Amino acid sequence: MDASADFAPWSPRFVADPYSGFAALRAAGPVHWFEPSRQWLVPRHADVSALLRDRRLGRTYLHRFGHEEFGRTPPPPEHEPFHTLNDQGLLDLEPPDHTRIRRLVSQAFTPRTVERLAPVVRRLARELVDGLLADGGGDLMTALAEPLPVAVIAEMLGIPAADRGLLRPWSADICGMYELNPGEEAARRAVRASTEFSAYLRELIAARRADPGDDLISALIVAHDEGDRLTEQEMVSTCVLLLNAGHEATVNTTGNGWWALFRHPEQLAALRADQGLLPGAIEELMRYDTPLQLFERWVLDDIEIGGTLIPRGSEVALLLGSANHDPDRFPAPERLDLARADNPHLSFGAGIHYCLGAPLARLELAASFGELLRRAPGLRPVAEPEWKPGFVIRGLRELLVEC
Repeated sequence: MDASADFAPWSPRFVADPYSGFAALRAAGPVHWFEPSRQWLVPRHADVSALLRDRRLGRTYLHRFGHEEFGRTPPPPEHEPFHTLNDQGLLDLEPPDHTRIRRLVSQAFTPRTVERLAPVVRRLARELVDGLLADGGGDLMTALAEPLPVAVIAEMLGIPAADRGLLRPWSADICGMYELNPGEEAARRAVRASTEFSAYLRELIAARRADPGDDLISALIVAHDEGDRLTEQEMVSTCVLLLNAGHEATVNTTGNGWWALFRHPEQLAALRADQGLLPGAIEELMRYDTPLQLFERWVLDDIEIGGTLIPRGSEVALLLGSANHDPDRFPAPERLDLARADNPHLSFGAGIHYCLGAPLARLELAASFGELLRRAPGLRPVAEPEWKPGFVIRGLRELLVEC
């Protein structure tokens, strides 16, 4: 089937509401070839969930094949700073390197470790809401959604407060390369940000070697010195990934989530009346308007999806947003239901690449939503927001509110 009529990721209309297009894809079949990005689209929950766990697929193929052997063209040499940074990060590695690095980093993200951060997260959320209330409102994205998770990750990494303003622009430029078919201008911005961010982190790593602190970078240096073989490039790539992955989902769940609540006043009223609903509400908001819409995988060995043979060397696009709206898994998926009990959404992924920072993201979202629900009972939007142009990372340009 030609999926282009129902899947239009560069169309502002589709970006504003991709879910009706997803419904058409799911109804038409389990897998579709999409020529513009030369990928196989997989829209159904059961298939996406299974393929996220299937080891015949990988985030990279370079642990088994060269570019030519795999039938792929190497990236342009001028993109090398981005690929050096990205390809050594946890998200784009496969075992055994993935296993080794995840084991080291996961110690900073255990539920117990994250819970120790709770007082810091709640304090930061309270201070940011203080500012929003003092101003009588503003842009919820820049006032709360963006600064909270960036500050938390920066605190974990030990990045000085004076430097934290650099992080979000670097992250945004690097993440531009995760969209489908990014153009040369996006590549130039990503290369520049990769070069600058890498240089900054190498200086910070050198400073922590000379004067260790109680932060994750210092802990990774100790692990390296004790023989766990984490190279400096792996340290740099890991820190960048923790920032990028550690705040994008939280930022966009905050914006997307509040906009969904504003459009469903009866659900917002129920949540304000009973904040015991908040943990389940956060899961439902992540399902209802998914912050990461698509996750790519390379086919390392021939695989069959819904009766279609997908050969080695192909790329599949797992449509997380579509899977989260599959009526075969979620009754009435287009309805926002904050009391939804059975909610196996795939917004954090699955398998060995399941989001390491999921407990921290949930903590941050509970803190920011809870603070606003308690202290801004009259919070309301003052304008309909615009969506950012990207499809893969789904979020609002701004969300103007008054208190």
